[in-house]
Order: sequence, then structure tokens, then C-alpha cells
Amino acid sequence: MCLLRLLSCLFLVWINSPEIASSLASDPLIVEIPNGKLRGRDNGTYYSYESVPYAEPPIGELRFEAPRPYSRQWTETYDASQPPVPCLQYNQFRATKLVGQEDCLTVSIYKPKNSTRNSFPVVVLLHGGAFMFGVAAANGHEYFMSVGNLMLVKINYRLGPLGFVSTGDRELPGNNGLKDQRLALKWIRQNIASFGGLPENIVVIGHSAGGASTHLQLLHEDFGGLARAAISVSGNALDPWVVQEGGRGRAFEVGRIVGCGLAKDSATLKSCLKSKPASEIVSAVSSFLVFSYVPFSTFGPVVEPADAPGAFLTQHPREVIKSGKFAQVPWVVTYTSEDGGYNAATLLEQNLTTGETWIEKLNDRWFDLAPYLLFYRDSKKTIRDMDDFSRKLRQDYLGDRRFSEESYWDVQRMFTDILFKNSVPEALDLHRRHGKSPLYSYVYDNPTESGVGQVLSKRTDVYFGTVHGDDFFVIFDLGRPRAALRPDEHIIAGNFMKMLENFALSDDREFSFGDCHFQNNVESEKFQVLRITRNGCENEEYYQFP
Repeated sequence: MCLLRLLSCLFLVWINSPEIASSLASDPLIVEIPNGKLRGRDNGTYYSYESVPYAEPPIGELRFEAPRPYSRQWTETYDASQPPVPCLQYNQFRATKLVGQEDCLTVSIYKPKNSTRNSFPVVVLLHGGAFMFGVAAANGHEYFMSVGNLMLVKINYRLGPLGFVSTGDRELPGNNGLKDQRLALKWIRQNIASFGGLPENIVVIGHSAGGASTHLQLLHEDFGGLARAAISVSGNALDPWVVQEGGRGRAFEVGRIVGCGLAKDSATLKSCLKSKPASEIVSAVSSFLVFSYVPFSTFGPVVEPADAPGAFLTQHPREVIKSGKFAQVPWVVTYTSEDGGYNAATLLEQNLTTGETWIEKLNDRWFDLAPYLLFYRDSKKTIRDMDDFSRKLRQDYLGDRRFSEESYWDVQRMFTDILFKNSVPEALDLHRRHGKSPLYSYVYDNPTESGVGQVLSKRTDVYFGTVHGDDFFVIFDLGRPRAALRPDEHIIAGNFMKMLENFALSDDREFSFGDCHFQNNVESEKFQVLRITRNGCENEEYYQFP
């Protein structure tokens, strides 16, 4: 017994010696933040600290409420070695559509091992998924970490009806998914230095709905206190599928579907929805789909009433930009040359029994389906207005031809223009007229052999061009559908990484991609666009987008 006590005393003396205490304190897997200590994971070439909560779990009475900062104190070291779970969602790309859980508001931090530096500029990723699905973990970080010059932070935020259902009034104003993002950005700014990040050198980037989210975050004047620059890839706040009308009707329809009956008011509806299983609320998404996963976004950002407590967006983004009250930080807005393949490719999927495709059905159902496919069903005042617009679109893009596989490229061009491309010159023009910060744009024109088009159409016999995600997934690998990068894509990926580092660190606001310098659209009469292709890049300028 005496020997045991002696050994215990010697151990305590040893563990509390300055040298040993310093060694333990310098353990890179242990990080201390105001909530306590957390332990990450050593992944060989980088460290990760995953599933770190930034908000209280949005469950029970906190469902459908704005997020509350995470305030719990850890009495033991928090385990930050587990990958983030998806927020509960009805996922387009999963065989089992319902995935995830309601308690999901976390950030995940990835820090490269680099013998030449201890602190890093930070890239914050807002994942895509039409505000309906997606998860931070789906966007790979292995390539990011292999380069070793940037820290990466991924944000989970609420999706679908749990994140965006809105009755358009104070009771249930909506936009909780965007409010989640904003709280997470504040958390990152306050805590990233503890992980080795440079809080003054943060760049926010997002793809698709993540790109639109990035733009919406930038429309807050104080965003400049959270990030140094922003990049919206194939998605911005002016795309027609982003801020939609008709949210109140959809909110009450969700209530009817899950058994709330015809709730008499928003407060009654909200109370009832809080009592229902979250899985039933999210599964209600299926009742809003007219075929396949169309429309691809049924619950997303809305304009909130001005009197809503903590409102995120009380004017349409166009009006916010016109007011000049947005963050003056460098912004990049982009698209791919065939972005609309993400939506149009579904039309080419063949019925296994009949061989018929949805594009052929459009000949008989164009007036029924077009408003859902192209997101103008709730923006037109009358059915006649809706039909007139549908007729004009068909005439402008197809003329007197029928919808068929032979006319697919014109249909895809329609989807690209309406859903992704047309908003880019509009956003550039509004920002350059009402803002002063640098404003850049690029178009990615470099098709992959296997991308989103092939996955959604379930076909490899169709050439889709450069579809949604073909640029973004070069650096944020999804694991599928791309098996490996081509040599030209490796070069492009390296240029993207250097571009991100440049945006995070540069003080002179001169930015490059490879050998090409971005041209500022502010104080320019022509649109300045960088075109990225397999053979390199080149600057283009024009009065109207081609």
C-alpha cells in the first residue's frame, strides 16, 4: 500500500511538472474553447475536429425557432472525432429518401499539417442541395488538406420544412436555415483562432443553394465583420428558385398532411407541428413533388415580415442590393456553361418498361409542368399569365419543334438560362451600380466524363456538356460520380486552391486564376467574365451575356 501511494505521488509530481504540462497543453488534438476542451482526430496528413455544436439542438420547443447559441459547459473533454450527421431531410440522391436527424447544428474543422506554418487562412463551406437536402460531410476535403495551405470549416444547417417552412408572419417567419448559417459564421469568427485559423482571413464559399446562401449572407452589412470575401458558385440570391412566393400556403398544407387539420391561424399550426414527429414533417415533401424530384426546391428562403423578431430577410434581394446596404467585400458569382443539366437531365430518364422519357411527355403536359420545372408558378398573378409565359419560353427555345431527345440541348439551354445564368448579369449589374467592393465572375466550360447529368438521367449515351457541379466537385469531391481527376482537372483544382488562398490573404484586391487576372466589374461598362476551359483561361467582356 505504501509503495502504491509513493508511485501515485511520483506520478502526480511528474504529470504536473512544467515540461510535461507544456507537452500536454501542446497536444494538437486538444483544443479549448469557452465551452471547454474538445479532442479531435489525427488523420495522417491533417487534423479534424468534427461535429462541434454551435447552437442548441433545435428540437422540442426550439423546433421552428431561430437558433440559440450553444451555451453548455463540458465537464469532460468533448469527443470531436465523429463525422457530422445530416440534418433531417428528404434527399433527392438517396434510395431511402428520408435521412438524417433533427439535432444536427454543428461545424466541422479541418486543419492541414504543415511544417512551415501554425496558423492558416480559413475557407468556410456552405453546402448545396436546393435548401432541401445535403450535408457538410458530403463535400470531400481530402484534396483540400493535401494542398496544406488552407483550413476548411463546414457548416450543417436546417433544411426543407424544418429549416424554411414559413407562414409569412411573426409566428413562423421562416429562414431558420439561413439564421443557422449566420450563427455558425459568428461562432467561427469567435473561435477559429483556437484551432489555428486566422479570423481576419476568412473566405465563405458555397455551391448551388450554398452559393445563394453565401450571397444572402453577404447582403447583411455586417458580413464584412465575419468574412473577407465571398464566392457564389452556380447559385445566387436572384435565381428564381431561391426566394419564392407561396410559402404560407405550403406551410398550412404541411400541417394538413401531418394531421393538424385546417389550423385556424399560424400559432395553432406552429404548436401542432411542434407536436408531430419530425420524420413525418420532412416526409411531407413527397406530397409537393409532381414527378421525380420536381420541383427541386419546395421550401427555401422567403421575405419575412418587417416586424418578425430577428428577421434575416425583410426585402427581396433585388431591393436590398438597390439600397446599397450590403457588405462591401469582394464577391465572385459564377455559372457553368450547361448548369441547367442538373434539372433537365431528369427528363431523359427512361421508363424501364415503356422506354418513354419525361421530355416526350412535355409535349402534352408543358403548360402543367413548366411552372414547376422553372419556378414561376407562384410569381404569376393569373393562370393566363402563367400560360403565356410557358408558351413564350417554348417558342423562344424550340420554335415549332417538339420536345424530344433531339431537342434536348435547347431544353437544357432554357433551364441553364432561366435557373442559373440570367441572374448572373443581373446581379453583377445591380452590385456594380449600388456597391463599391470588387466584383468578379467566371464561367466554367470544361465538361467531365461522368457528372450530375449522367447520374440523374441514368444514361451514358448522352453528351451533357459542363453541368452543375463540374467545377465545384473538382476540389470538393463527392466520391461519385467522378472516379478520378483528369490531368487538366488537376491543374484547374490547383488553380482554384491558389485562388482561394489569394482571396483569403491578399490586401491589394488583385486576384488571379492561373495565369489570368480577374477583371473588376465595378466601374466597367462591359461585363467582365473569366472563362475557364480545359486549355486554360481567358478574359472575356461583353455588353450582354452571350
